[in-house]
Amino acid sequence: MADGALKIVEGSALTAQQKKDLLNRLARIEGQLRGVQKLVALAAEPSDIDAVAQQMAAARKALDRSFVQLLTSAIQTQSLNAADLEDAQARAAQLAALLDKFA
Repeated sequence: MADGALKIVEGSALTAQQKKDLLNRLARIEGQLRGVQKLVALAAEPSDIDAVAQQMAAARKALDRSFVQLLTSAIQTQSLNAADLEDAQARAAQLAALLDKFA
C-alpha cells in the first residue's frame, strides 16, 4: 500500500501519527500474507508445510501485535481527550469492552 493510498481522517479516536504507524504495520502484514499465499501455491513437499505454518504463525502474531497497538494508542489518545474524570472512565469502559469482546 502506498502512503497516499488511504486518506487519514482527523478525529479523536487516534492521532494521525498513530494511524500512520498502524497502517504501516498492517501493510507489512499484508505483504507477509502475500508471501504465505505464494508458499502455499508452491508447496510441493511435506517439508514445505513447515515453512507455510511458520509464516502463518508469524503473520498471526504480527496481527495480534497490531491489535494491541490499536488499543494502546486508543487508550492514550482517548484518555488525553477526555473532558473530565467521568468521561475518561466512560471511554476506558468502552475500550475494556472491546478487549473483552475481541481479545
